[in-house]
Amino acid sequence: MTDNMTSREIVLDMLVEIIEKNKFSHTVMNHTLKVHQNLEKQDRAFINRLTIGTIKSYITLDYIIDQFASLPVFKMKPLIRNLLRLSVYQIFYMDQVPVSAVCNEAVKLAKKRGFNQLSGFVNGVVRNIARNKDIIRYPDKEYKPLDYLEVTYSTPKWLVKELLSQYPFDTVEKILSASLKEKETTIRCNQLKITPLELKQELSSQGMMVKASEYLDYAFIISNFDYLDNIEAFNEGKFTVQDVSSMLVGEVTGLKGNDFVVDVCAAPGGKSLHAAEKAGKISARDLTDYKINLIENNIKRMGIENIETKCWDATELDESLIEQADVVIADLPCSGLGIIGKKPDIKYKITKKQLEELSELQKRILSVVMQYVKVGGVLVYSTCTINHRENLDNRDWILEQGNFAAEDLDSYLPKQLQSNETKSGYLQLLQGVHNTDGFFISKFRRIK
Repeated sequence: MTDNMTSREIVLDMLVEIIEKNKFSHTVMNHTLKVHQNLEKQDRAFINRLTIGTIKSYITLDYIIDQFASLPVFKMKPLIRNLLRLSVYQIFYMDQVPVSAVCNEAVKLAKKRGFNQLSGFVNGVVRNIARNKDIIRYPDKEYKPLDYLEVTYSTPKWLVKELLSQYPFDTVEKILSASLKEKETTIRCNQLKITPLELKQELSSQGMMVKASEYLDYAFIISNFDYLDNIEAFNEGKFTVQDVSSMLVGEVTGLKGNDFVVDVCAAPGGKSLHAAEKAGKISARDLTDYKINLIENNIKRMGIENIETKCWDATELDESLIEQADVVIADLPCSGLGIIGKKPDIKYKITKKQLEELSELQKRILSVVMQYVKVGGVLVYSTCTINHRENLDNRDWILEQGNFAAEDLDSYLPKQLQSNETKSGYLQLLQGVHNTDGFFISKFRRIK
């Protein structure tokens, strides 16, 4: 390993950064894998799975540890509790790892990090849990449904209650169960450069597994690859990583060749790039230079020429855009509850107060960007969350303003996604129910 660090030691450091120091998991992971970029593919895969898996499940892991440790998890040294978490995760969810290796490595790591006196404690807890893993009792689904969902799916109880206030129990369980599963990599073919069939054949010829999406013929799920940056087709801009839920935004816009599109919160640029395949000119905007750089890097890689970028605060009115846009894409900042499978730390960091604040921020942005739509033009409002306050409630608010009417989505969607809701102008995708991220899409036509 790089600098004599083992895979588990790298994971331990990341867990402390993410869980104890409140850093974002994807930021820490990306930085760490760059620092240790010389690791073998197998080692990186192990590190990724163990880190993300432990984060996704640490409420469950703490519940198990607390049954066997003489000291509650919350009173332990941060390094020790995260060492126990990653060890217990391996015992329960990584069958290919021998228990003896888990125990031995945990003891070695405790000693290496200066906790000689606690190595016996770590060894005892891990071995005791390994011996008794099949007889651990969990909260009863029927008699303690809140505790059951909290512990089984490692989700804070307040958030479980919030979801249960909006969806049936069985739906909430599907959502939470799906969030624990390993996430696949979904890509969108850049049809300005290559056909979907040609892309599939090219990637398959290089040993990748390429599976067609059930919703869109230009979307694929790929696996059996190392770094994206090592894929020639990616560097040549023949595809970009994007979830199908996000691609559906581009579909429901109903874009035509000469349309002028304003994407108001565009980074990293997926929807703008997709729109550029269908429309005349795109104005892609976001709040910071960093985000604009992300968009511009993707524009350059994909070879797109009909997108302009601008650093702009979406809450501030740009008078030059008033009633100029044929289509406004407003995929706005949100709680991210639809993507906790990809960014699991969201479920631990988000608060009820933030849900309320985000809903108000969305309204502030919408009140500005609605003015950019021409009479007869289209507004698409979307989020990557499943929270009604940010989705359905804001959709109702848009309609209450009186200038927009909801528009039927069915002609833009595959049949399996069509419903009474889509006829009413919106689509709520739910992870575990649909084969996508959790996502909300609504479409409006400006009538006056």
